Amino acid sequence: MTTERLRAAPKAAPARRPGIRLLAVLGVVPPMRLAVARYAVPPESADRAGCDGCGTPIGLDRPLPALGPAARCPVCRARVGAAPGTVELALVAAVAALALTGGPAGVRLAVAWWLAWAVPLALVDAAVHRLPDRLTYPAAAGVWALLGVAALAGAGAGPWLRAIVAGLALGAGFAGTTLLLGRRGFGLGDAKLALGAGALLGWYGWPVLVVGLVLAVTLSGLIGLALLAARRVRWSSHLPFGPFLILATALTLLLTT
Repeated sequence: MTTERLRAAPKAAPARRPGIRLLAVLGVVPPMRLAVARYAVPPESADRAGCDGCGTPIGLDRPLPALGPAARCPVCRARVGAAPGTVELALVAAVAALALTGGPAGVRLAVAWWLAWAVPLALVDAAVHRLPDRLTYPAAAGVWALLGVAALAGAGAGPWLRAIVAGLALGAGFAGTTLLLGRRGFGLGDAKLALGAGALLGWYGWPVLVVGLVLAVTLSGLIGLALLAARRVRWSSHLPFGPFLILATALTLLLTT
């Protein structure tokens, strides 16, 4: 009888893991919603600190309902930040992409770090065409550091050096289009986002970096044509490129690994 109980005991641990993972994912929602609400403001405007309707402060000390799925001010019930369900849906997609992505644990940790910042970045850029430094720089710095740890853990210095050069090259290329073409080129925010995205793609080789970039441009062009056909935008309209770069990077990593 005792032996049977001992054999049955280890089976309970895996059953609790999905619940723990779900709680961990749900715990990320309020910080992500806070980032979207705070930075989804027009360029050169002060970061949002409270409800636009009544001025009630929003923060992690009182996350609900403003920073929950309802996304409503607790006082005036006005919408706060991203629309209900959008952050949660984007987070589910990011978790699914991470779960399906292969590779060493250290590299997957770098991908997880980048995706955690990429979700609010994509939503902010889609809303106000802005990629704030307070989100792009930590995303890139964490990716570089975690890929460095993966290199020390056994991957070697070659992939890490290539990743750094790829991130710098992609970022410099985007910045160059801004300097040469102005508003018709990529924005400086896109260049800073590329520091992390380019590093993740470059880790797996230069062809992967090229595929990711081509896929991002292709997705941007197809969506732009669809919006033109639906008369949602004009030829002179400027589409944010950040969401397409983020989506293309995740898809390329998924297909590569």
